[in-house]
Amino acid sequence: MTSSEKSALAPGAIAAAAKRVGTCYVGDSQPGRARVAMVGAKFNGGITERLVVGALEAFESHGIEAGSVALAWVPGAFELPLAALRFASSGEVDVVVAFGAVIRGDTPHFDFVAGQCAAGCQRVALSTGVPIIFGVLTTDDVEQAVERSGSGTQNRGYQAAVSALEMCDLLDKLPARPVQVV
Repeated sequence: MTSSEKSALAPGAIAAAAKRVGTCYVGDSQPGRARVAMVGAKFNGGITERLVVGALEAFESHGIEAGSVALAWVPGAFELPLAALRFASSGEVDVVVAFGAVIRGDTPHFDFVAGQCAAGCQRVALSTGVPIIFGVLTTDDVEQAVERSGSGTQNRGYQAAVSALEMCDLLDKLPARPVQVV
C-alpha cells in the first residue's frame, strides 16, 4: 500500500459531508469545454515531454479539443511561473498547467528551483484567480521521474490535466471570483 492509498479520500466521504452542510461544491473533470494553457520546461525535457503527452491524452479522453489547448516551452522549471502568469493574465485561458522535472543533485540547487517554482505558480494562481496546476515532478533521481511520467492514467501529466478540468468546473460553480491577493 502506498502513502497515497493510505491517505486517499474514502468512497462516499464527499456525499457524507454534503449531508452535513448547507452547500457542497465539487468539480467535475468533464466540464464540457475549457481553454487550457500548458507550460513545459525544456530542462529535463524528456520527462516534461512524457508529462505533456499524458496531459494531452487526458484532455482528449475528456473531450477537450486540440484547438482549445496552447503549449509554451520555457528554458527550465524556474521560468514556469512567468509564462504561467502571461497566460493567466491574458483572459484567454481558464487554467494553466505547469510541467517540468526537478531532479535532486549533489547541491542545494534542487531546493531553490523546486521551492521557487512551486511558490511562483501559487502566487500566479492567487493573484489572477486562474488555477495553476503544479505538474512539476520533484524527485530524488531520474528513475523516479521516469516512473511518474509513464503511460496511462498513472502518468502525473494525465492526473494534472484531470485536476485542471476539475478546477475549471469547480470555479464555475463557486459563488464569486476570488479577490486579488497581493
